[in-house]
Amino acid sequence: MSAPVKLVAFAAALVALFAVGALAGGWVDPFNDAGADTADAGHGERAMPMGADHRADGSSAAQPQMVRGLGIEQDGLRLIVENPELRRGQVETVRFRVVDSDGQAVRSFDVQHTKRMHLIVARRDLSGFQHLHPTMAADGTWSASLSLAAPGSYRLFADFAHDGTVETLASDLRVDGPADLQPLPPAQATAVSDGGYQVRLQTGGVRAGQETDLRFAVTRAGRAVRPEPYLGANGHLVALRDGDMAFLHVHPSEHAGSDDVVEFMATFPTTGRYRLFLQFQVGGRVQTVAFTQEAS
Repeated sequence: MSAPVKLVAFAAALVALFAVGALAGGWVDPFNDAGADTADAGHGERAMPMGADHRADGSSAAQPQMVRGLGIEQDGLRLIVENPELRRGQVETVRFRVVDSDGQAVRSFDVQHTKRMHLIVARRDLSGFQHLHPTMAADGTWSASLSLAAPGSYRLFADFAHDGTVETLASDLRVDGPADLQPLPPAQATAVSDGGYQVRLQTGGVRAGQETDLRFAVTRAGRAVRPEPYLGANGHLVALRDGDMAFLHVHPSEHAGSDDVVEFMATFPTTGRYRLFLQFQVGGRVQTVAFTQEAS
């Protein structure tokens, strides 16, 4: 057999070999292993990426994130703050919108913790915490009155639920002037609220990546105090990570409200320090108290 004929025969054999491989299991690119999570799973269904689960309507969705609020955009939604520059010590009206992928303002929000929108503001050194409940205009613009006493860069978190999914989008606010940033206070078991209530934090040790039971006992003049219902529970807790101000997923314990202890479950995703902002209500007034929590 001549050399040209041999080459033609060899090429034909290669074509046949690749055709058999394609029929047997589909083309596999040896330089791309992403197909391991996205290849078809049979019966015409696409394989679900690892770490995903199902919504109630049967569609797939990522498992609940341990942290949120690291950006202005998530899941096709974007946060737009109209006036991020604020004057020191002045009562300002902050306006913002949540828009979809088409740039249209979202006007349909689910109720979570008795509200359709929770607005959280804190300075970059995790001081100056505020929790507000803005109102929405007919065009989808949310507004709230806000006063920031100290200069510096602040983080604004819009915490809400939309189409059954909890979302937290974040952007920056700025107050002109020299910022006297403070170090994070050391971790302590007790703290005093802005209304003079003593609060003790009880944990069994906090390990990164493990769900932790956070129990807060409230007292006044040595006597136990039972908080009143607030936002559908006996307290509300916001946890922010030191450094990037990641917004942690926190939820009330199943036992919350069964005794005089305000109880939550939280997962601290990484080692390091976190700032916990607990709010509870007594005598119709909301109390706020802060703790530094270390995760090992």
